[in-house]
Amino acid sequence: MVRRKTLIHLEFSEKSTADLRGRQSVRTTFKLSERAIDALAILAGQLGIKQKSLFDHLIEDTQALKLIAEEFNEYGRRSECVAKTYVVSRKTLDNLERISNQYATPRDTLVEYSIERILPLLAKEKQKHKKRKVLNEQLKDYLNEGLELLKRTEGELGQDDPVFNELLLMMRAVNKCCENVEEVVEKGRKIESF
Repeated sequence: MVRRKTLIHLEFSEKSTADLRGRQSVRTTFKLSERAIDALAILAGQLGIKQKSLFDHLIEDTQALKLIAEEFNEYGRRSECVAKTYVVSRKTLDNLERISNQYATPRDTLVEYSIERILPLLAKEKQKHKKRKVLNEQLKDYLNEGLELLKRTEGELGQDDPVFNELLLMMRAVNKCCENVEEVVEKGRKIESF
């Protein structure tokens, strides 16, 4: 006798459906300063996340948006702006539109000053990048010293010796580590000019 598998019947509530719609990605264009555009791109790259995720995180902070909107008149005139299209979640865009309308503050201004909030984080990442560069150089020196030790061990004990083989394995791991650290440092080079 063959048993038929029964499928579990799941129903989606209206709340679940609305939540799914809120996660839907949409494209929208903002006029932002080059500085804000660069800051968003660089920090997303440094943190290894998508710009959409960072953007959504910034704009979903309703309290911060309200503070920006309330102090809108205190902000000076924004610098030259460039149109830039981003992918954001529908929920993020709806939140932005709601605050913009509620406080009669331009969307672009809300976005610009939301991005300004990440500049201290970007400064921290820039300091970390400097330290990574120093450590990368020290790691290269360590690799070179290890390679010299490996060469000396090969000459004194030969390639068949278990100590040589252990050192060889270690140096392969150190070399791979160096390559990975170098990739991280290279990825961070964009932050140097910010």
